[in-house]
Amino acid sequence: MKAIVLNGFGGLEALTYQDIPKPKAEPGMAVIKIKAFGINHAEIHMRRGEWAEAAPVSGIECVGIIEECPGGEFEVGAKVVALMGGLGRTINGSYAEYTSAPVTNIAAIESNLSWAQLAAIPESFATAWTTLFRNLKIQKGQTILIRGATSSLGTAAVKLAVNAGLKVIATTRSESRFDQLLKLGVTRCEVERPDLSEHLKEAKQLDAVLDLVGNSTVLDSLRIARRDGKVCLAGWLGGLAPIPEFNPLLQMPSGVDLTFFGSFVFGTPGFPVSDIPFQSIAADIEAGKFSADPARVFQFSEIREAHRVSEANEANGKLVVVHPE
Repeated sequence: MKAIVLNGFGGLEALTYQDIPKPKAEPGMAVIKIKAFGINHAEIHMRRGEWAEAAPVSGIECVGIIEECPGGEFEVGAKVVALMGGLGRTINGSYAEYTSAPVTNIAAIESNLSWAQLAAIPESFATAWTTLFRNLKIQKGQTILIRGATSSLGTAAVKLAVNAGLKVIATTRSESRFDQLLKLGVTRCEVERPDLSEHLKEAKQLDAVLDLVGNSTVLDSLRIARRDGKVCLAGWLGGLAPIPEFNPLLQMPSGVDLTFFGSFVFGTPGFPVSDIPFQSIAADIEAGKFSADPARVFQFSEIREAHRVSEANEANGKLVVVHPE
C-alpha cells in the first residue's frame, strides 16, 4: 500500500511516500481502508522529533471503511471513525491507504456527510465534547471563555458550546479572525494575550474557561474563573514549555477547579470512545445546527503542503487530507 513515512525527523522533507506492507488483521484490532484523515499539531511535533513517541507512519485519526475485523466487533464494510489508541505513536497511523486500529478506538457512524466533513470530526470534536461536557460540565445558560478558539479544536468547542446554549467569549491571536468566530455564534472576541485576566471585564465571573493555549496562559485562566468555576487545560498552542515555578499554595485561587484533558486516554477503560456521541454530532451537522466543513482539503499527494499550512498557523480551522475516489 501507499504510505507517507517519516524518513528521520526534521522539516517537510522528512515526509516521504513509500510502498509498505498492508497491515494484517489481528485480534482486538480492525483494518480500515482510509478515506480521509485530519491533520493535527501533534503530528507536527512528531515529525520534528519533539514527541515522546512517533511511529514511522504518522496520523492519529481517520475515517473510512472496515476491511477486516477478526473479532467481529464491526461489520466488514461499516463506515467508521478511528482515533488515538497508539495510532501514529506506537503503531502505524492514518497517513496511508490502510491502518490497523484497536477496536476500542473505533466507532461506527452512519452519515451522509462527505468523507472530508467526517474527517473533521474525530479528534477535534471528541476532545472538544469531552472537555466541555465531562471536564467542565457545562450547562445551558453559562458563560465560557475559549482561549485559542480558531484552532481546529477551538472551533469545534465553540460550535458545541454555542449549540448547547452557552454564551461564548473567544480569543484568537488577530482581530482579523474575529468575523470567523462571530459567524459561529460567539458573543464577543478578544485578542489573546498572556495577561488577559487584567483586561477582561468578566474576570472572576466566568463559569468555565477552556484553555487551548497551554502552560503559558493557564495561571492567567485561573484568575478569570469565578468561585466554583472550572478551568480545563487541553492544548499547547503557545508551545510545550512547562509552567515556571508553579506554586499551588500561592497561585491557585481558592474554590476554582483546575482540570486537564489529553486525548491520548481515549480508548482506555475510563475514557471509552463509545462515550463520544459521534452519531448525534454528525446528525446535528446534517441538520445544519453547525458545520464540519474543513478549513482546507488536501489530496493525499499534498501532505507536505498540509503540514506547511498547519505549521505556519495559516489553517484557521481543521485541515483534512482525502484519498482519491
